[in-house]
Amino acid sequence: MSLISETKTDVNMREVTFSISAEDLERACERVYNRQKKDIAVKGFRKGKVPRKIVERLYGEEVFFEDAVNSLIPGELDTIISDLGLTIIDRPSVELVSCTKAEGAVCKAVLFTKPEVTVSEYKGIHAPMIVHEVTDEDVDRQIEMLRQRQARVVDVEGRAAEMGDEATINFEGFIDDEAFEGGKGEAYPLRLGSGQFIPGFEEGVVGHNIGEQFDVNVTFPENYGDERFAGKAAVFKVELLSLTMQELPEVDDEFAKDVSEFDTLAEMREDIKKHLTEQAEQQAKTAFENAVCDVLAANTEGIIPQVMYDRRIDQHIHEFEHQLHHQYGDLSLNDYLQLTGMTMEQLRDEYEERAKKEVMLRLALEKVAESEGITVSDEELEEALVDFAAQMEAPVELVKARIPVEEYRTDLIVTKALEFVKSNAVVDNDAAPASDENAEAEAEAAASEAADEAKADAE
Repeated sequence: MSLISETKTDVNMREVTFSISAEDLERACERVYNRQKKDIAVKGFRKGKVPRKIVERLYGEEVFFEDAVNSLIPGELDTIISDLGLTIIDRPSVELVSCTKAEGAVCKAVLFTKPEVTVSEYKGIHAPMIVHEVTDEDVDRQIEMLRQRQARVVDVEGRAAEMGDEATINFEGFIDDEAFEGGKGEAYPLRLGSGQFIPGFEEGVVGHNIGEQFDVNVTFPENYGDERFAGKAAVFKVELLSLTMQELPEVDDEFAKDVSEFDTLAEMREDIKKHLTEQAEQQAKTAFENAVCDVLAANTEGIIPQVMYDRRIDQHIHEFEHQLHHQYGDLSLNDYLQLTGMTMEQLRDEYEERAKKEVMLRLALEKVAESEGITVSDEELEEALVDFAAQMEAPVELVKARIPVEEYRTDLIVTKALEFVKSNAVVDNDAAPASDENAEAEAEAAASEAADEAKADAE
């Protein structure tokens, strides 16, 4: 290999021209021929026994050039990139300029290089850390959730339907004395007060007894989804078949014994308040960290190639597709797009702003690590890999073979840089909170990118 020229064609783009010697090309062609000869058939020769010279005479001496050059390019480019001290952020675009048996090959490659960024401030970032004060009402809500889980369903006897009851009904709807499509149901379960039916219907069932047949008069909302019914008056003929209700347990010491490890209600309330307080403190810390990350990203400037955003968007879409398979089995990404009426371009647009923030945060943290001389020793790297292998329940040597170890080292350095920025931040409850309602998820995703990418590679 010989580097012929190197030109900076844009802020984060280099064009390099390099040669492959005739000797290297010949050896690569021989390897390609040996790999392919078992499938080569020529009249007069047994399949797999056709001499290379015969093949080249029939199909031209260049018959093996493309595969041979393609097999050499990755190694040649790795050497060039290393010699030039470049960090590449995407797969190079390569063009074959010329190729002959006598002179070898000449190739031209476009390299997308890592952008340089500046971080105006990363020490002393001000961010709020507001801890929600846990009240008795908060504890009551948790206890009410426990009551709902312990509720028994019993038949309603001796009274009419009330809001909160589970009614089983037959019904049929009419507009202008004509039954309409989709307006009929038999033995239909309806929780009164759920808002499942159009306004006025559930209220019309309240007050009636089991076995009654009655009319419920309603008017479809003006903004109803089906224009055929919007704003129209309707009559539903209803028969109330049965009623059930939830019977909730009393909140006392016996209840506490049933739903917790405690003997008294007071002890259980105290424990609930303790856990809610711990959750509130953790949420405040997380919000603080996310606000710090938002400020850090905002303090970072640089010309970022679109390809970096595109690659991050690709990762999000891959994760989303994996989530669909995990939650819904056979539902593919194409199925999801068809069901929602969304195009792939629209889905990518949904992730673009998040991807931009994550990429900028990552670059900012790498710059902080560089400025502060933050490193990860071989011992720290080995310890992290052992821990990671334990999480994956795989031998550490297998993990090392399946993930780019040096990239994983960089990820650990980024994590250290984030801890450095957080430890140097200032709690200031007068500082503006993160403006984006999704900032927590975005900052958390970016900060944990190291583990995410490594896990994805290992899997």
